[in-house]
Amino acid sequence: MAAAQEQLVSDAHKLFLIVATLAFGWVFYLLAPVLMPFFIAALFAYLGDPIVDKLESKNLSRSLSVSIVFAVLLTVGLVLFLVLLPLLTAQVGALFKRLPEYLAIFQSTTIPWLGSMGFPVEIFDVSSIKQSFVEYWTNVSQVAGSLFSYMTRSGLAILQWLTNLILVPVLTFYLLRDWDEIVAQFRALLPRRYAKQLIILSLECDEMLAAFIRGQLMVMLALAIIYTLGLSFIGLELALLLGVIAGIVSFVPYLGLIVGIGLSGVAAFFQFHEWMPVIMVAAVFGVAQVIEGVVLTPRFVGERIGLHPVAVLFAVMAGAQLFGFIGVLLALPVAAVVMVLLRHTHKRYLDSELYSVDNEQV
Repeated sequence: MAAAQEQLVSDAHKLFLIVATLAFGWVFYLLAPVLMPFFIAALFAYLGDPIVDKLESKNLSRSLSVSIVFAVLLTVGLVLFLVLLPLLTAQVGALFKRLPEYLAIFQSTTIPWLGSMGFPVEIFDVSSIKQSFVEYWTNVSQVAGSLFSYMTRSGLAILQWLTNLILVPVLTFYLLRDWDEIVAQFRALLPRRYAKQLIILSLECDEMLAAFIRGQLMVMLALAIIYTLGLSFIGLELALLLGVIAGIVSFVPYLGLIVGIGLSGVAAFFQFHEWMPVIMVAAVFGVAQVIEGVVLTPRFVGERIGLHPVAVLFAVMAGAQLFGFIGVLLALPVAAVVMVLLRHTHKRYLDSELYSVDNEQV
């Protein structure tokens, strides 16, 4: 009788956890647009907390340490917003202006060369591509104009945008200041029966996230700088834009190398009409790849990240499809948690009687 009651209570607890998880997921889905500044602030706080802890170990107060880290984050954000963003916007505008010229060069030089190599060049209809580009650019301009007109008419939209712009730094400061206390409160709320195991799982998740997010962001930043400087040395007009794109997509191993060489090589050939700059582009990315493998990845990420490149791509694409930008922010943390849970599930399966019996029969 007692065993039956205990089993009934256990089943009720499991049912409650399932219902609570589904309810939380549904509420999160409904509030996803509103939660964006909170998640961005939480991401910044998560990235800055280890630095705050290191400053505290130097006998600095928590408030002073948070103020220093917050000032650095705010400065970096302002530099990106006020300096880098206008430069990238200018290069994107220059790229769109020169696209018709690039298509003409492609039609006069590349298509005949591909045809001489036996490539089916009839698949390239440059006139249709130009027409599609003109229509697309016209639509984009109309949409941008309509959006700007709407925002100027709607004081609520402007107010919401300004509120989010101010809210992110404010939330980041308070979350960064109280991060350790928030983590301690979450741990205190864990069921005592499972607290030890859940804390171990959370520490493993944090270790994987630290290796991937914090470390990989440093690698991406370093690679973007190396790519931009190298392409600028060659004289490529779109060096900043291409360097930033290659640095961003380098969160997947070798993807930044492939995308960077492809885009930069095409841009170099269309700009200089020679093959030597293309070879120099390949050399820039080759040197950067060596620096990444020898210095950057061992220093910032470590030898083993724990997330397979395919898992990273799937997580980011699935998050974007399901929840938009919020999904992209949450994709890697969720993937890290899933990977840790799968690893523990795999270990428990190997230790279970089911696996042992099957193994003996084989």
